[in-house]
Amino acid sequence: MVQLMRGLDDAALRDRVAQATALYFLDWSHPVSGMARERSAGSFGYDVAETVCTGGTGFGLLAQIVAAERGWRPRRDILDRVERIVTFLEQADRFDGVYPHFLNGTTGRVLPFMAGDDGGDLVETAFLFTGLLGAAGYFIEAPEIGARIEALYEEVNWASHIQDNVSLMWHRHPDRPWPPGALPIRGWNECLPVFVLAAGSDTHPVPPAIYHDSWATAPAFHNGQFYGDTRLPLGSDWGGPLFLSQYPFLGIDPRGLRDVHADYGVQARAHALVNRHHCLQNPQAWTGYGPACWGLTASDDPDGYAAHAPTEDTGTITPTAALSSLPYAPQEAMPVLRHLHDDLGDRIWGEAGFVDAFNLSRDWVAESRLAIDQAPIVIGLENHRSGLIWDIVSNRREVRQGLARLGFRAPYLDSA
Repeated sequence: MVQLMRGLDDAALRDRVAQATALYFLDWSHPVSGMARERSAGSFGYDVAETVCTGGTGFGLLAQIVAAERGWRPRRDILDRVERIVTFLEQADRFDGVYPHFLNGTTGRVLPFMAGDDGGDLVETAFLFTGLLGAAGYFIEAPEIGARIEALYEEVNWASHIQDNVSLMWHRHPDRPWPPGALPIRGWNECLPVFVLAAGSDTHPVPPAIYHDSWATAPAFHNGQFYGDTRLPLGSDWGGPLFLSQYPFLGIDPRGLRDVHADYGVQARAHALVNRHHCLQNPQAWTGYGPACWGLTASDDPDGYAAHAPTEDTGTITPTAALSSLPYAPQEAMPVLRHLHDDLGDRIWGEAGFVDAFNLSRDWVAESRLAIDQAPIVIGLENHRSGLIWDIVSNRREVRQGLARLGFRAPYLDSA
């Protein structure tokens, strides 16, 4: 049992949580590939020890940059892991340069995400390269590794996922026709980095028109409704799970970021406040909900896995939801962090931070931690503290070029 350190001041508690949560990647990454394992526990039909995730690895790389910067592990140790990951990815299965969702961490062979889905996953590839490019930008003492990362990025054929010159498709296997019900990438959701990195490519770019004419014209793109006192610019009714407005801005800095559709710093904050407002209203009277216990997003659940949201509320709170909101809603998120650690920590805290989720109404606590939920906690706490990850990723030429080509404006783009 990990000893709790109750009574820390706010800054010390944030550091304590971030450092512990980073252990998911520092101590439990795959020993051969260095990639992030998808989850730490729970049977979802795949080998937990061997299944590594591309998107979670990208997020995990950003979390490990924080660990290097804060001195939690030697910088050289993290750089060695980056090199191991890059070497693995150079030999792993790709499809027109696009990586699948899951890989075997030892062999590098694709593992199907679900039946028939064993090709390239453009969204997970974008998350992976957000982390890789961030690592290239941070470890400037190793330009040869940065050059190898850039070479992998240049080999991604983003345009190979364009269907009928109209839509950018999520999944594709180049040896097969588009499957029935193939999923186009349309907004608003977590997929914004796909368009930024695809537009920023010098080798296989996607035309900006697809962003404006497909992504931004989806029925669930513009919202504009008030929920309590908060107007939500983008997204479906009540905003959906919080990861939809958190994943895009783990690396891309939303502060002052605008295009013709929205102010994205406003969007990220508004989505958090709308999610919180629902939990405070608590229309289904779930146990524990309140100002110090809110946050609905996709996670494990007593009945399996669910995309928790105000419109899909099962009584399950996911710590990453509020904690990753700290850069956007610090006064609202900090009481949650303290309550989870000081009051509920005996049940939900461990060696790699908080468990994935819990449901007090059903007296249930997850056995698992997930890469895509743990890393945003570390990144969010650091971006709140220093903006480190935002500064590194948003300073990358590929990101700036993609944002500019799509018509985004931001103070940090004007200073380029």
